[in-house]
Amino acid sequence: MNKKKLLLAAVVVVLGLLYWVFHTPWVGNPDIPTGPEAIARGAYIFNAGGCGACHQPEGTDAPIGGYDIESPFGGTFHTTNITPDPETGIGGWTGRDFLLAVKYGRARDGGFFYPAMPYRTYKDMRDEDVLDLAAYVMSLPPVRNEVPDHDLPFWQFRWTMGGWNFLANILEGTPPAVSDDPEVQRGAYLARALGHCSECHTPRNALGMLQMGNEFKGSDIVSADISPEGLGGWTTEDFVGFLQLGMTANFDFVGGEMEDVIDHTKLLSEEDQAAYAAFFTRDE
Repeated sequence: MNKKKLLLAAVVVVLGLLYWVFHTPWVGNPDIPTGPEAIARGAYIFNAGGCGACHQPEGTDAPIGGYDIESPFGGTFHTTNITPDPETGIGGWTGRDFLLAVKYGRARDGGFFYPAMPYRTYKDMRDEDVLDLAAYVMSLPPVRNEVPDHDLPFWQFRWTMGGWNFLANILEGTPPAVSDDPEVQRGAYLARALGHCSECHTPRNALGMLQMGNEFKGSDIVSADISPEGLGGWTTEDFVGFLQLGMTANFDFVGGEMEDVIDHTKLLSEEDQAAYAAFFTRDE
């Protein structure tokens, strides 16, 4: 093969790789439902996903954003206004916009979100749940609240998230398989997708990517080991009580950010609380 052909092949490979890293995923453009049943389901998903914990600061009654999240690589993220305000919120968003944002971390203009927004775990949400969530959020009164730009080091460019996502798809691995018991499967969906428990309780590598082979193993610094092995002798009743009251099997009460989590889990249906417990207390 002569040099021209080698150069052409190299260009094709590079262009293909760039497309793979930066292309916008195809999600179609489904309608956002507007009926009361979809809005009610969306309100439940909003709670189950803990959206208010980051987007609805204490003392507010709407998800106006502005909550600060410290970056492990320096700087601070400021969560966005997700009321349907057309200027400072998400007014005008379509079903496509919601699917791309929630499941892929992509902005309306094709840009990238930082993974402070837990799209790496929300990616496993069902499309219909995302659209019901959209139905609820778009039914809220619009609130004008301009949130400042993220305060990050100069080298943390949004476009680099394309490469980060590409590597994460390769390096994160897959979580342990679970039985096909419907209750355990529902608990897995709640914990792995909606509840995004891995975001705090699964170890990360040096690049901040989840290490799903050690799912829920926690960190001595950040969070506890809540894998079935780590929970040890917890019973179903222990875990349901934890979700309702924030009390551990040792009769301690959680504090800090876990209090926000309990504010959401205590509002789940009894069936979903039992499903959470079935998943986390299962025999591995």
